[in-house]
Order: sequence, then C-alpha cells, then structure tokens
Amino acid sequence: MIQLGKFSTLKATRQKEQGFYLVDDQEDEVLLPNKYIPNGFDIGDEIKVFVYTDSEDRIVATTEQPKIVVGEFAYLEVVQSTKFGAFLDWGLEKHLLVPFSHQKRDMEDGDWHVVYLYCDETTDRLVASAKWQKYVDSKEISVKDGEEVDLLVAHPTDLGWNVIINNRHAGLIYSNEIFQPIYTGDRLKGYVKQVREDNKIDVSLEQKGFVRIEPNAQRILEILKKAKGFLDLTDKSDPEEIKRRMSMSKKTFKKAIGILYKQRIIRLEKDGIYLVE
Repeated sequence: MIQLGKFSTLKATRQKEQGFYLVDDQEDEVLLPNKYIPNGFDIGDEIKVFVYTDSEDRIVATTEQPKIVVGEFAYLEVVQSTKFGAFLDWGLEKHLLVPFSHQKRDMEDGDWHVVYLYCDETTDRLVASAKWQKYVDSKEISVKDGEEVDLLVAHPTDLGWNVIINNRHAGLIYSNEIFQPIYTGDRLKGYVKQVREDNKIDVSLEQKGFVRIEPNAQRILEILKKAKGFLDLTDKSDPEEIKRRMSMSKKTFKKAIGILYKQRIIRLEKDGIYLVE
C-alpha cells in the first residue's frame, strides 16, 4: 500500500501526457508528474519518491526531499499565516498546513516551530501539529541507559532543555550539564543518562565515564597548541571561567588535564598549563 507522507520505491508501468504512473507490489498506483522525472527514466524503471497531495488535493509522487515525513518531528519556518491556519516551508512546492487547533500559540510569518507530521484520517491530508508533546511515546520506551541517541532540541524549561529522542520519546537535558550553546531546532548526538520509573528520560550530551573525558582532553590539547603551548587555567580556576572558556565543567576539566598529565603531554604549574615539547 502506498502511504501518504512517506518514501516508497515504485516502478513505472505506463506513461501519459502528464507523467509516469508508478505502482507498488500491490499494484497501487500514483502519478509522478513530468517536472519530477529524471533524464533517461522509462517504463520498467524503479525510483524512490515521496508521496503527498498537491495543491489540488491529488495524490502525487515527487523526487523532491521533504524536511519531515509522517511520524517524525522537525523545526520548520512559517511562510504564511491565513484564515485557515499557518503554512510551513517543508521543502516541497505545496506548503504544509498547521490548523489553528494544532497551534500552541499564534503562528506568524517568519516564526520557527517544532512540529509533528501526521496524516489526518478524516480528510486524508498531511497535517502538522505544533503540539508535539501529544505525539511522543511515553509508554513503550525503546532506549536504555547509556545508549547513544539522536536529539532534536525542542524548547527550554526551568530545569534545562526538552528534547525529542530518536523521533519518538521526550527527554530532558539539565542546565547544569550543558557546556555548549544549544538552540531550539539543533540536531545533536546525545546519551541516555537514565530512564526513570515513570518512563521520563534524562539525557546527556556527554557519555559517562572515561570515554567521555577523551574528547575533552583532546580539546584542551588543541587549545594549547593554538595558544603556543600555554593555557592560564588551573584546577584552582573559577568554575564559571572554565565553563565559559572551555565549554566544560570544572570537574570534567580536571579529569581531562589529569589524563594529559599522566600521559606526560602537559606539565602543571601555578600559573597554568604548559604543553610538553
């Protein structure tokens, strides 16, 4: 069955004036308009396409790449606010509608929002919702402690930043564990810190244990090389200054310089850190 809002690999079976008709294994059919047909394409060829409804509500295929597919989340820009709702740029010719009932607040031209894409079963149309929290799965958790995950940064809270994990679950990164600038819409790699008994998920941008320290030791080494072998920070330096200059906590900084010291890559003096020549 050809699904709206998703990619399918389909075969061309016939050609008409308006384009090629493509079918799946069940002989369901969809039109690929002429403007999307690649050079040399012919009957019998297979092609990967995205299926959606065009401006006349006809189900069609396209070779264009959307910024979001059904069942996923993305950070998209409002290109037009109308009496029907807000329309988003999702990379296709026809813009994506967010009805008023699916807006958390009024959407204005130029705004950016995290949204979820689904197919409205009543109208058989693709619709986006800015009320993305309704669509995360908090019952069947598919990740475990320590697992590397893909993150979409959603919005800040009093505790930190809400994130969407693997296009499926909601998670939280605590403010005191963030040592780099992050913004709504950022796509990052992260690690599951803890899945709580209530299925809430704590996330970290750094991996636990020794492995987490290695990249920070490398970062310090690179800074030392750029600074001609001297860094005027020590384990006595102010934590806020370390966080501002090194994008890491004082605890992480001390562990990282400890690794470099044990490997005799640096020497530690009262005025700072020196690169061993």
